[in-house]
Amino acid sequence: MTDLETRRGRREHALSEEDRRSRKRGRIVISSVLIVMLLLVGGGAVYMWNVFGDRISVALGWTTNDYEGEGHGEVLLTITDGQIGSDVAASLAAADVVKTSEAFYDLLLQQDEEVHFQVGTYRLKQQMSAKAALAALTDEANRMELTVTIPEGTAALDALELTAGVVDIPFEEFQAAAANPAAFGIPEQFPSIEGFLFPATYTFEPGATAESIIQTMVDRMWQALAEHGVADEDAWQVLTLAAMVQREAGSRLEDFPKVARVFLNRIDSGMLLQSDATVSYGTGNTHTVWTTPEERADKSNIYNTYANPGLPAGPIGLPGDTAIEAATNPADGPWLYFMPIDLSSGETEFAETIEEHDRNVQKLADWCTTHRAEGGKYCD
Repeated sequence: MTDLETRRGRREHALSEEDRRSRKRGRIVISSVLIVMLLLVGGGAVYMWNVFGDRISVALGWTTNDYEGEGHGEVLLTITDGQIGSDVAASLAAADVVKTSEAFYDLLLQQDEEVHFQVGTYRLKQQMSAKAALAALTDEANRMELTVTIPEGTAALDALELTAGVVDIPFEEFQAAAANPAAFGIPEQFPSIEGFLFPATYTFEPGATAESIIQTMVDRMWQALAEHGVADEDAWQVLTLAAMVQREAGSRLEDFPKVARVFLNRIDSGMLLQSDATVSYGTGNTHTVWTTPEERADKSNIYNTYANPGLPAGPIGLPGDTAIEAATNPADGPWLYFMPIDLSSGETEFAETIEEHDRNVQKLADWCTTHRAEGGKYCD
């Protein structure tokens, strides 16, 4: 193989030996749990079933952790540099391509030869069997060359890092280019390039540079703002509000206009916005909305809407069409508070008074107590 071929060789991701040993240990644990359950009676057995029931049911063949068939619809899944088999399995399950990560990962371990995944974005389907998903991921026809999908709500630098891993351009080049937002026509009101990269699926030609890729994403955001009737001089306020809505409203699109109305009602009433998502963004934690009392009290954080009035210093992520539409056309209503009460489904309650809101806060606390007891991680 020539040096040129070596440099151009595709990066691949293999299952590690530690992954295989961990999976085997997991099987031993399940077998041990089965034995223990047979020895337990009364409340102990009930507790064990509540904790391990799903695994036991699958192990005994009562239920299946896998879908059947070739699936339906379309899902775009991006595999990035550094991911191994367990990471791919988790991503597939999160996108509902496979029913469980375990079904896909167990199938990988059964292969005679190690499975190698290439960096890129793949066209898959929802609710595929693990076997169908594996076949699709190893079929070059499903791999979209130099194509990257940026999810709504992603922070700008995270989106550029994702893009760098797909187009094989050093992330440092994206960081250097993004450090000068004005070079891409971004108004001076924006403290950074944050919020001005439109989240979408992009396919880039060979030879694209970090600068040309960023410009494409910025131009696409200007297009989206124009489609929603946003004047250039209103871009900062709309994108800042839309980014908050995108991060706070979660996956329930029907709630976006109501969340936007809550923030606008609070501004009109002279209330602090008190968005945990803005606080966490200002601390550099772009992957969570959980904050501490100390972080919420830090007035020096210019994105902290607990300590500083009005909108934050700028957007806290990349809003998509639904969030921009909500910011420009919020719902009508008197709400001043919103609180998710089920973090797995995103179910959210809206309230006009602090008493109603306190009851909703308790609902979330109760849900988290139950969720943690079941081994869930949403409330961590």
